[in-house]
Amino acid sequence: MTDEKRRAADWFRSLRDRICDAFEGLEDAQTSGPFADLAPGRFERKPTKRHSDDGSDAGGGEMRVMRGGRCFEKVGVNISEVYGTLAPPAQRAMAARKDMPGMAEDPRFWASGISLVAHMRSPKVPAVHMNTRMFWTPHGWWFGGGSDLNPMVEVPQDTAFFHAQQQAACDPHGADLYPRYKAWADEYFMIRHWNEARGVGGIFYDDHCSGDWNADFAFTQDVGRAFLKAFVPIVENRMFEEWTQADRDHQLFRRGRYAEFNLVYDRGTTFGLQTGHNPEAVLMSLPPLAAWP
Repeated sequence: MTDEKRRAADWFRSLRDRICDAFEGLEDAQTSGPFADLAPGRFERKPTKRHSDDGSDAGGGEMRVMRGGRCFEKVGVNISEVYGTLAPPAQRAMAARKDMPGMAEDPRFWASGISLVAHMRSPKVPAVHMNTRMFWTPHGWWFGGGSDLNPMVEVPQDTAFFHAQQQAACDPHGADLYPRYKAWADEYFMIRHWNEARGVGGIFYDDHCSGDWNADFAFTQDVGRAFLKAFVPIVENRMFEEWTQADRDHQLFRRGRYAEFNLVYDRGTTFGLQTGHNPEAVLMSLPPLAAWP
């Protein structure tokens, strides 16, 4: 699948570029509010490496992180292309998620994807997460990903708009996909020890393999394209609203819940740390400031 791997990795890279350009445009547009006197934020770039046990080349990627902007307090948009041999903990995790006979005999893998988390300056603008990825082993391949919205206080029309964009991305590929992957997101993005949702959901899917690689790649591309359509209009509608210190305090509390989910339950965090990827890149999703009761 050499050609398919290259096409997927190139797509994730091009999507990253498109999103970073749009986010820097939002920084330029934030011309009022308490942080408007700051220089518009720009992404800093940093290469990342995956470390293998035997010192062999194991791939890596690039972090792009913007901190202290006008509109974004912290946002990271990472891409990666990693490969090698799955360590035993990751092999066990893979076996628990998908039937891939033969992993013990041949635990080679390749994975590429894009991962994004944005924590906003304004408590009126929701945080957001998006990722899409392709995973390959000699025993099978699949796509995964999704996008979910995390407002500090839900605005029903924003929730409806965000979900409508997710459904529009899914429906051309099968009428069953949006309801199935929405339900998966609702289940996955639960902070179980608090019995509360992390946000207002979106879609989440894993192990997506119909047997038609081109069709599954096209679906994953549409999920990626839907992200800016779903998120940027919400930012533009909320970024100039006034907010109070009480709003900020609640934002920091919700960020604490977000951090708890990512450190306790998030599959990507677990997989990245188990496979030796750069911890700074893996933990990019954590907010710059948070609070707990």
